[in-house]
Amino acid sequence: MKNKVLSQIGRILFGVPFLVFGINHFIYGSKMAGMVPAFLPFHAFFIYLVGLGLILAAISLFINVKVRLSMILLSILMLIFILTIHLPGMMHGGNGAQLSMMMLLKDLGLGAAALFIAGNAES
Repeated sequence: MKNKVLSQIGRILFGVPFLVFGINHFIYGSKMAGMVPAFLPFHAFFIYLVGLGLILAAISLFINVKVRLSMILLSILMLIFILTIHLPGMMHGGNGAQLSMMMLLKDLGLGAAALFIAGNAES
């Protein structure tokens, strides 16, 4: 019983940052468009699409529906961020390299936690 309560609390707390991140994608979308890799067209569209995905992942955690699927997709999104935004930023060097490394490690941890939740999800 205790493990189930702890898991529920952890699942909800894990979802809160993604809800905030998703809302921020809509509030600051035009400012974030420059972070979208240059090879993708329609930068603002991708910002809003990612924001929607983050919000839906959080809602999935809150209501405990399709958690396995949403966490697998969230971990894939974190990997995409690592490969297309943070790793190139780190490799570029300069003043932003350390920040890129911290963001890479953050997203690596979030992606790993999402996979852990997916592996233990009932739905």
